[in-house]
Amino acid sequence: MRAQKKPIHAVTMWVRRQPPKVKAFLAVVSGMAALVLLRFIVHDHDNLFVAAEAVHSIGISVLIYKLTKEKTCAGLSLKSQELTAMFLAVRLYCSFVMEYDIHTLLDLATLATTLWVIYMIRFKLKSSYMEDKDNFAIYYVVVPCAILALCIHPSTSHNLLNRIFWAFCVYLEAVSVLPQLRVMQNTKIVEPFTAHYVFALGVARFLSCAHWVLQVLDSRGHLLVALGYGLWPSMVLISEIVQTFILADFCYYYIKSVFGGQLVLRLPSGVV
Repeated sequence: MRAQKKPIHAVTMWVRRQPPKVKAFLAVVSGMAALVLLRFIVHDHDNLFVAAEAVHSIGISVLIYKLTKEKTCAGLSLKSQELTAMFLAVRLYCSFVMEYDIHTLLDLATLATTLWVIYMIRFKLKSSYMEDKDNFAIYYVVVPCAILALCIHPSTSHNLLNRIFWAFCVYLEAVSVLPQLRVMQNTKIVEPFTAHYVFALGVARFLSCAHWVLQVLDSRGHLLVALGYGLWPSMVLISEIVQTFILADFCYYYIKSVFGGQLVLRLPSGVV
């Protein structure tokens, strides 16, 4: 057992000693290698989107277990849940008026669960809520997303306001996890269920990003044209990539902690 841990430990220590630019390069290379692997393993890339939804559901299930069984919301960010509810509500509205499909029902279920989590944090488990640690000002992300949506939005035949709303929820989803990362950075120690939940978000967003990237590659860029013209198609893809990279650093420390046999995740300074 020890012999198996040594190579992993050696690689981990080597990566930790590298400067930030090398770490960023290694992250990009690892991401590209994972995309190539998924392209050969998964023939129908729509399955990646389904897998992303499934992993997200697992993460929510872990969160529900934490709130109902552990009777505590310590380590969770209320502001992240509120941002999630915000972009889901806007996306639901857009789905109903623009393109109603199965994902509308999935979003409805996710929104209902998120609202329940918000209720539990605000009222039932308020005594365990770390309000002083959840100090990320959400207008830092809501206002820029709103301005960006006004400037860059889909160029379809739908109503202008609906197109702006759609762009807003795409941008807001990309950064909605930032308050949660801020809480974990402030506490430095992340208990298991919160770590599992955030890791599930990271995996789900990577799979979603892989779905879009592989779709663009398979269509040789025609998918971007189908999404409209101007900067909007590129912004959709960039938003997916941003979501993945925001959580990449946390996922690295999570995996390292799991391989190290640690139940509690300890974050070094500067992760967020």
